[in-house]
Amino acid sequence: MRKRLLCGIATVSMLGTATVSFGAGFKVSEQSAKAMGMGNAFAAQADDPSALAYNPAGIAFLKGTQIQVGSATILVPQTEFDGTTRLSGSTVVSEKANRDIFIAPTVYATSSFESIPLAFGLGINSFHPLAKRWDASSELRDSIQSISIKPINFQPTVAYRFDNLNLAVAAGFDVTYAQVSMQKMAYKAIPNLPAYGPLAGTYQEVGTIGADATATGYGYNLGLQWKPLPVLSFGVAYRSEIKLKLEGDANYLRSGANAAALGLPAKARSTAATDITLPDALTLAVAWKPIEKLTLEFDAERTGWSSYDKLEMRFGPTLAAFNNSDPKNWKDVWAYRLGTQYAVTPKMDLRAGYAYDKNPAPDSTLSPELPDADRHNFSLGSGFHNEFASLDLAYMWVHWVDRTVSNVKESGTFKSDAHIFSIAATYKF
Repeated sequence: MRKRLLCGIATVSMLGTATVSFGAGFKVSEQSAKAMGMGNAFAAQADDPSALAYNPAGIAFLKGTQIQVGSATILVPQTEFDGTTRLSGSTVVSEKANRDIFIAPTVYATSSFESIPLAFGLGINSFHPLAKRWDASSELRDSIQSISIKPINFQPTVAYRFDNLNLAVAAGFDVTYAQVSMQKMAYKAIPNLPAYGPLAGTYQEVGTIGADATATGYGYNLGLQWKPLPVLSFGVAYRSEIKLKLEGDANYLRSGANAAALGLPAKARSTAATDITLPDALTLAVAWKPIEKLTLEFDAERTGWSSYDKLEMRFGPTLAAFNNSDPKNWKDVWAYRLGTQYAVTPKMDLRAGYAYDKNPAPDSTLSPELPDADRHNFSLGSGFHNEFASLDLAYMWVHWVDRTVSNVKESGTFKSDAHIFSIAATYKF
């Protein structure tokens, strides 16, 4: 039961939101309205301040000082489950998670010098937000009832441009701070021993668990952008893993007809802790202009989810009986993104994109707090700009492939879809 408590906590940083996350695992790739309109294929173009999130080397080619403020409004995935669970036994049930609205703001600022080919940038965004709520009476309540993860990432970056090569490189730091809240019903598998009488070998409700935890982790990011021809550009970006040591408080309130007979306290408080490593990510990208008004880009991103091999939960003495190690055994995966932009007029662009994200979670460890699956992302966008400002709008539909699993937690099919709306305004000084 405690494993779920920090499974949410772990997810905080990785996120690796699903639920609210739209890259592989629990990562939100939608960090810019312009990029989202092109299916997040943007690491080779990287031509506005949101380059800090996709390929920081791009800020070396931006002129003057630019500030971008944006927000992605996410309709949290409508997840449905049809099948059996540990609580329903052989009875087939149908469950739906609550659909909520989640807002992920972004702020990017860049500044370059006229006398030297050097640029600085600061990005503030959220790569791993998460939100999921199942009803209190859900047959999945022993895994999760609600989880909310609110991470914020600060990214100071410096970039240098080699004008004679049309090449730029960048390096920066990532500082991620995360807050997590979670609640679930606590159940306990009773040993099949005579001492437990009629409860022996059963699965009993014993209470409600709630937890709040925080963590700060540090990493780095690197970028390279090369423009060998006016119509061709390449991008390479790398974001390191971030190690989080999550610490917080756990609360337990006893419930269930047989909880007292098991010797559990009416209520208890404890510390809670776990260690999580957020995965690294490598992006390779190419952008090409076959004609003057049309830009095409293809990105491939590898995420090192194999770092998420288990989730260990550690509690203080009062709840030490709930210490647990939950295997995850995720694998490294690739995502592929294709985007296009067409300049309808000198001041207006239309965009479209598609992305395919492979999920990293094996059937054996899939659970309802993050019922991930392979996904298809379809997007549309537009941009309006002049010499001093720009406004970008985008919409994305995320469709998860139906995921049928059979493991110790549940046996059935998860179905999910989500809608994202994004807007960003950029000011140039």
